[in-house]
Amino acid sequence: MKLVVIESPYAGDVETNVGYAKRCFWDCLLRGEAPYASHLLFTQEGILDDRDPEERLLGLSAGLAWSKKAEIVAVYLDLGISVGLRHGMQSATKAGIRVEPRRLDSEVSEEDVKAVYEACTDGVFP
Repeated sequence: MKLVVIESPYAGDVETNVGYAKRCFWDCLLRGEAPYASHLLFTQEGILDDRDPEERLLGLSAGLAWSKKAEIVAVYLDLGISVGLRHGMQSATKAGIRVEPRRLDSEVSEEDVKAVYEACTDGVFP
C-alpha cells in the first residue's frame, strides 16, 4: 500500500469539512492506499485546539513531519484550496513528494491541475 497524506480543508465549516475529510479517507482506502489525515487526528477533543494559533501551528508542523514520509500528498479539491492546503502542497513540493490533485464529486480538470501547480510553486507560505 502506498502511504498517502490527505490534504483537505478543516477550518471554517468544521462539521462539513470533517465529513468531507472522512470521505477522502475512504476514497484513499478504496484506491488501495494507506491514508493519513492529521486534521482528523490532532483536532479531536483532548488533543489540540485548532482555534488556538499556537496549537494549530503545532498540529500543522506534526502533520508536515508525517507528510515527509508519504509517497503521495493527495489534495482533495471539491471544497477549494484553503490556506492550510496551500501550505501542505508547498511543503510536499519542497520535500520532493508528489502532489496529486483529486476530487470526489467530479473528474480532475486541467484548471485543477494548473491551480495545484501554481499553489505548489508560488513559494509564498501563508
